[in-house]
Amino acid sequence: MLQQTQVKTVLPYFDCWMKELPTIKSVTEAKEDKLLKLWEGLGYYSRARNIQKAAKQMMKKHGGRFPSDYEDILALPGVGKYTASAIASIAFNQNYPVVDGNVIRVLSRFFFYTKNTQSSEAERQMWQWAKEILPKGEARHFNQALMEFGALQCTPSAIDCSGCPLKLRCQAYKKGMVDRLPIRGPKKEFRNIKVAVAVIKKDGKVFIQKRPNSGLMAGLWEFPGGKAEKGESAIKAIHREISEELGISIKNVRPIKKIRHAYTSYKVDLHCFEADYDSGKVALKAATDGKWVKVSELKNYPFPAANVELIADL
Repeated sequence: MLQQTQVKTVLPYFDCWMKELPTIKSVTEAKEDKLLKLWEGLGYYSRARNIQKAAKQMMKKHGGRFPSDYEDILALPGVGKYTASAIASIAFNQNYPVVDGNVIRVLSRFFFYTKNTQSSEAERQMWQWAKEILPKGEARHFNQALMEFGALQCTPSAIDCSGCPLKLRCQAYKKGMVDRLPIRGPKKEFRNIKVAVAVIKKDGKVFIQKRPNSGLMAGLWEFPGGKAEKGESAIKAIHREISEELGISIKNVRPIKKIRHAYTSYKVDLHCFEADYDSGKVALKAATDGKWVKVSELKNYPFPAANVELIADL
């Protein structure tokens, strides 16, 4: 959960997950919809699937226990060098360094690293420095302290070096360039897109569909719709998309709201409509499943974050 997500965001999710799935065995037995529902809002949903894959591997190869050997941890699905090092050092106090965004910021300022920290060369250098400064036998405390130091003291902005215990040895502080480091290279460019979705009503229920099992937001449920074509209005797009995706027609289309959100490399204007079912039989083209449900039942299904915001309004 802590991969690509802040601690304060993770805490309530972790508590809820541990209440619902307290053991490795219970994770292996959970249905996918339950896993994704517990993960709803955290993003990068492949992480939730990898937890279940890792749990199954632990049951098969490690007698249902979490392995303590670094190579065994690294071999778990969804676990890379950083996660394996963090677990080995914090859970088992083994002498492995950690390098996350906070650590990179501290090290690049302390050692005055003026190259792009996004490069593979920078990654190798940061791991090397982290290894060199790690006090043997103190990995558990030192790694947590170093990450926390970056989060609370050596911050990205509003930097206050006055009380910093490292300032007399910090090369960036000596050169008066703390606020210029780290260097991350060019900012990521986002592509703006317009998407329309419809809450289609029929006999007191609304239609939802399930995304394919691979690709973006795989396996989540959603309201049908899609991307508007160039020069196409949102209302025209929703009529076309419903016809193409479901093979049905809708009527009495009225706007609910517009939601702005971003994911991967896109900034999305999500135009949300209500509509009444008109005619035709549902024939799914891209979705793997579809059903008519009561609005009160929507809480039982995992949805992407923007759909969750729409459901709250419904």
